[in-house]
Amino acid sequence: MTGAVDQFVSRETSEDLQHYAALLKKWNAAINLIAPSTVDQVWDRHIRDSLQIAANIPKNTTSWVDLGSGGGLPGLVVAIVAKHNHPDLRITLVESDQRKCSFLRTVIRELGLNATVTARRIEDIPPLQPDVISARALAALPLLLRFFHHHATSKTVGIFPKGEKWQAELAEAQQDWRFSFETAASTTDENAVIFFVKEVTPCKP
Repeated sequence: MTGAVDQFVSRETSEDLQHYAALLKKWNAAINLIAPSTVDQVWDRHIRDSLQIAANIPKNTTSWVDLGSGGGLPGLVVAIVAKHNHPDLRITLVESDQRKCSFLRTVIRELGLNATVTARRIEDIPPLQPDVISARALAALPLLLRFFHHHATSKTVGIFPKGEKWQAELAEAQQDWRFSFETAASTTDENAVIFFVKEVTPCKP
């Protein structure tokens, strides 16, 4: 593990992240959990990127929903951090691909995480109403806000990392949605940001 990752986590969390990374690489040979070209960069490209989301767990958060979890980024990383620092935090991983769900459940079982997997399409699930909703590399911001609006309460916070086209996505989203937001600079990509959104409502009823 790189020293940069060590700065974010305790030894126990680091060990769990190593276990997770090993499973991710093993399963990726058969299931496309992450792009094959990024397997050798799993720490900096994926885990560190997800750790900066996990580092923003709001105070008193008890429920977290990760949409389109795929290989568990950031959902499983959040669950690993929570295991050691926020044991009461319950994470729900939403993923419609059954093979990816099998991987997610394997990691949850082997690491003893306080998480469950919902194997359904995001739009087909009744409103989950968690404290936090996250999604990484799932969809453009306008669609993320539609998903968020379906599952959020007035107090839910959305945490969405976005890449270099984030300003264009923001402008497009503001055409259809009203919402409050803040951005934080990404620590892994100088052109990327993390969106923190809440109070999302459609511009037109």
